[in-house]
Amino acid sequence: MHTSRRKKGLANYKNSLLSLVIVSGIAAILWVIINQGEKLSLISETQVPLKKVAETSISTFNAFAENLSHPLALLLLQIIVIIGIARLLGKVMVRIGQPTVMGEIIAGIILGPSLLGLVFPEANAFLFPIHSLGNLQLVSQIGLILFMFIIGMDLDLRVIRKNAQSAMIISHVSIAVPFLLGVMLAYLLYPSFGPQQMGFTAFALFIGIAVSITAFPVLARIVQERGWTKSDVGTTAITCAAANDITAWFLLAAVIALVKAGNINSALVSLGLSAAYITFMIMVMKPLFHRIAEQNFTKETINKPIVAIFLFSLIVSSYITEVIGIHALFGAFLAGVIMPTNINFRHVFQEKVEDLSQVLLLPLFFVYTGLRTQIGLLNEPHLWLVFAAIVAVATIGKFAGSALAARWVGQSWKNSLIIGALMNTRGLMELIVLNIGYDLGVLTPQVFAMMVLMALVTTFMTGPAIDTIEYFYQKKVLPPLTNASAFNILISFGAPPVGSRLLLIAEKFTSPKHKQKSITAAHFSPSADISLQNAKLFEKEGFEPILATAKDRNMKIKTYYMATNEVRKKITETANSDSYNLMLVGSSKQLLSSDETGGKVSHFFDDVECSVGVLIDRGFTELNRIAIILDDPSDNHLLRLGQLITENATANITALASFEMAIPEKELFRFTLMDDVMHTDKLIEAAADYDLTIVSLNFWKKTKDYSIGALLESQSLLIVNK
Repeated sequence: MHTSRRKKGLANYKNSLLSLVIVSGIAAILWVIINQGEKLSLISETQVPLKKVAETSISTFNAFAENLSHPLALLLLQIIVIIGIARLLGKVMVRIGQPTVMGEIIAGIILGPSLLGLVFPEANAFLFPIHSLGNLQLVSQIGLILFMFIIGMDLDLRVIRKNAQSAMIISHVSIAVPFLLGVMLAYLLYPSFGPQQMGFTAFALFIGIAVSITAFPVLARIVQERGWTKSDVGTTAITCAAANDITAWFLLAAVIALVKAGNINSALVSLGLSAAYITFMIMVMKPLFHRIAEQNFTKETINKPIVAIFLFSLIVSSYITEVIGIHALFGAFLAGVIMPTNINFRHVFQEKVEDLSQVLLLPLFFVYTGLRTQIGLLNEPHLWLVFAAIVAVATIGKFAGSALAARWVGQSWKNSLIIGALMNTRGLMELIVLNIGYDLGVLTPQVFAMMVLMALVTTFMTGPAIDTIEYFYQKKVLPPLTNASAFNILISFGAPPVGSRLLLIAEKFTSPKHKQKSITAAHFSPSADISLQNAKLFEKEGFEPILATAKDRNMKIKTYYMATNEVRKKITETANSDSYNLMLVGSSKQLLSSDETGGKVSHFFDDVECSVGVLIDRGFTELNRIAIILDDPSDNHLLRLGQLITENATANITALASFEMAIPEKELFRFTLMDDVMHTDKLIEAAADYDLTIVSLNFWKKTKDYSIGALLESQSLLIVNK
């Protein structure tokens, strides 16, 4: 053995020596080549004057400065700043109950001449020099094309047809009334604010469209955030907004064709070509795309060739409508509308496009709009009065028109007013229309600034308006009567498999003695910024495991779904909104913590009114043997859960206590009580043989920070606070 080690050491020495010789030889050869190459230069380094060395240092600094101002480096810097500020302000807006898009629009105005250019003009000139705006515009237009494609996919024409009778009346009135008021307003504005090179007709039509537009994406997010997607008011508002968008974009296409053509004959030619192209897309391309989707609707089958086909059709459609004269965005919108209706196909395809568009490219459009918005032009009091008139016309026309039409078709006053408030939101769709008008020369810089501010104000007022309506129409609800025979459980879960695990525990607490018992499963998507199609798919996928478990065990459960930016708040509100006796949730950790009752779970213990049970799942397979640890007399509230389990008669339960219990308590609760009083660590060791251990929150806090807490790491625990 000793000889073997010597041979191995000698071999390692030889290999190391050989490596050293090879590296040294290569280094020597390189030195000779470089040394001889330097002699080829006419001027050696020793002959370079000091002035030349100084110039070299200066040129190095200049080269660095040139790199900073290189178009690619500048564009990347712009994207970094734009995305950072847009996401930050988006978070702030969500905190105050506003949609994320509000923060992104405000970010654009902040980075533009209205604030950054006014306070720090040098920084504005460095970050957004005039020569760089062309690149920023082109990249933002690509983002808009992808966004309009997604908007087209979000529109479910089947929903429009299903609710067509009443929704179409509301939609048409909500366009016609503000459009008429907008044209009347344009008549008053044109002498002072109309572009000299553009006739009144184009100006009036653009103002009419601008005040009658509705932001379908923002409206859909608000409906999702408030949990109205399956309610009458929610489905009606979404249907109206979808029909409104389709009508508005066709009107806009007609106006663009008229403005670009310059005369009615050329405009009619453009509209005729547009009608022919739309017919071709619906009659030829839509059935073809549907057949492709029938065979390819999973992530595995929607591969690069399939994605290439649909993206190619998107680009071609945008190009054709741009050449026809009705703008590339209309072609992108149309390409999205004719996409296959298969929900799985749309979801997978949207995943590939949506994040790139909305996170990376779309904020560039907001900033580009902000760079065009010069609030400083509104430097006289009468200009702000004109702005107030624009806001009033837009709000009265849209809000009142939609609300009265909704009331006419049979909606209650509350729902009618809510529909009016929802239809009055404008957001991004308004900015798209305004930028098109600005590019065509229809809107002057002053009018453009007023209309951008109007879009901000009308979008911002939607949330507070709905809250005010609900406040005045709120019903006085009497507190529920206490019913000893009722036991209601709320299961709130994130990952779908966790829901099934929690349901197995909830089953143990539903005693046959409870004449009124219910289990409600709630699932919350942690973002309201998802499409309606994705929300439906997430709801379906989220509840599939728990519904399958309920079916296998012959259990009836209710389901509740919501997409929200404030998951913790909505879970708490849901738990406190009904007479629940127990809420079951899975464990959670903060980012840099190992505490499994940290994160949002820690707030539930304090904020939720009913008992809260947090499951730390270590992989139980059955729940035949359950232990309850009673480490202190304050843990006696766990005995109530023990009694429920014994009444269910589907599991054996044992109480492990570290204190002497009174005889009446032993007799009252019909389950095994260990006669021996045990120390805390012995309690944990004894519980190791059980499928599930129920402990109090106080006991968990006591043990998790000490060495005996390590004994709990292999056990499934249910931590109950009260």
